[in-house]
Amino acid sequence: MDTAAPHALVSVAELERSLRGDRPPRLLDVRWRLDRPDGRPAHREGHLPGAVYVDLGAELAGHGLAATEGRHPLPAPDDLQRSARSWGLREGEPVVVYDDLGGQSAARAWWLLRASGLADVRLLDGGLGAWTAAGLPLEAGDVRPEPGDVVLDSAQLPTIDADEAAAFPSQGVLVDSRAGARYRGEVEPVDPRAGHVPGAVSVPTSGNLGAAGLFLGPEALRARYEEAGVRPGEPVAVYCGSGVTAAHAAVALTVAGYAPVLFPGSWSAWSSDPDRPVATGAEPG
Repeated sequence: MDTAAPHALVSVAELERSLRGDRPPRLLDVRWRLDRPDGRPAHREGHLPGAVYVDLGAELAGHGLAATEGRHPLPAPDDLQRSARSWGLREGEPVVVYDDLGGQSAARAWWLLRASGLADVRLLDGGLGAWTAAGLPLEAGDVRPEPGDVVLDSAQLPTIDADEAAAFPSQGVLVDSRAGARYRGEVEPVDPRAGHVPGAVSVPTSGNLGAAGLFLGPEALRARYEEAGVRPGEPVAVYCGSGVTAAHAAVALTVAGYAPVLFPGSWSAWSSDPDRPVATGAEPG
């Protein structure tokens, strides 16, 4: 367990103070969900002051074969850097990402930017809801920043592919972060087959948040993942349906002091390959 891991979250109070400081962060609005993938209309209606809209489907995902890369492949490094510069990101500038979905979409931006070498990237704990609940203002319309000069390095992303995911339970813990019913194979609303990767354990991302929509504290998160078998000093990998909400689990594990790796293709890639075995039920299999 890496107890010196950089902070992953920022509170509304901390963000509000930093926006009034000498080194305000760049804000990225990453509103997206399966039933409403285009968050731009909501962004135009109201967003944190100065926040730039980020299109998850177009800018935080690439296009590949479902059987190998899943529904939301990682973007090509050059494409991600081009997008990041269009958001106005500059070298050495802190970044805060947020959404209105408990962090489940903004975490994708957090993970990609962190994994590409940006040290100071944080997720707004509680997102848009926490900001407005604190009585803080929103602004309307589009935000078009001056192009940035940030340089991203995606040469060593902490990821695994399907073959490595298959072998992972023999060396560490492979965490399935989808809802329990999907893990057990009782329902599958999106992907070709129902169930989970054999050997994976179920830790749904929804349980990483408390009643107020904020992340649990480090000790509570550590206890939650330890109950599933995650241990200090041992490898841990995460996946979900298509690699988006797995990043939310990566945030939680980072807060808890671990250094997770991501299976980007996730269940969408695994279930699209007929040669991959599928486990069902409540046990890892």
